[in-house]
Amino acid sequence: MSTPETPFAQVGSRFYPTLLALLAAFYLISNIAATKTMAFDLGFTEWVVDGGVFLFPLTYLIGGVIAEVYGFRAAFRAVLVGFSVMVIGAVVFGLVTASPATEGAWNQEAFEILFGWDGVYLRILVASLLAFLAGQLVNAVVIVRIKARFGERNLWARLMSSTVFGQIVDTFLFGLVAFSAFTVFLGLEPMMSWGEFGNYLVLGVIYKCLIEWVLLPVTYAVVGALKRREPSYLGGRPSR
Repeated sequence: MSTPETPFAQVGSRFYPTLLALLAAFYLISNIAATKTMAFDLGFTEWVVDGGVFLFPLTYLIGGVIAEVYGFRAAFRAVLVGFSVMVIGAVVFGLVTASPATEGAWNQEAFEILFGWDGVYLRILVASLLAFLAGQLVNAVVIVRIKARFGERNLWARLMSSTVFGQIVDTFLFGLVAFSAFTVFLGLEPMMSWGEFGNYLVLGVIYKCLIEWVLLPVTYAVVGALKRREPSYLGGRPSR
């Protein structure tokens, strides 16, 4: 995924594990939040969205930073760690739900609805794992390939284009498997009509891309700081 002229830092520093931990944590929190669907009145239409909308876009910002500074393999490793954390979380939540509750436990039913292996959480989990893996890999591939072709210039173009392609793939797969009428073919009750799914897809991608655009100065600052402080990245000096 890189050429000899493409600079990337080594992952053996204190910065990469921190980014990896944030990516995994944000992904896990977003998936728990995604068990709730919400509707916001925008005046001209109603925006149907899941609870992951508040934090999940930041996973793409972090994934983009990792791919830009450390390369595709490092980004892929981070995605696999996030993937594994989600699977472990699902197993633990399922075991907790299936374990005998104390007498008078009032939250057992809520656990079964949210985290039971036959409940909402399972479909969220399957949809999220597929979407996260595909979307984040597209995000990393776009950044690394553009960087290999054009070098360090136009970081904004790499970040924005990777977000657009990655979020389209992620939002489409997640909404299709988790919420849309497609779930009828899986023997599940749909949580969205096809019209609501189209609304979810289009407005969701626009929203996530706007988050990337608004936070672009922050992303630039983080990428620049990492490139300057990583000894293995051009001797700690970002190229022009």
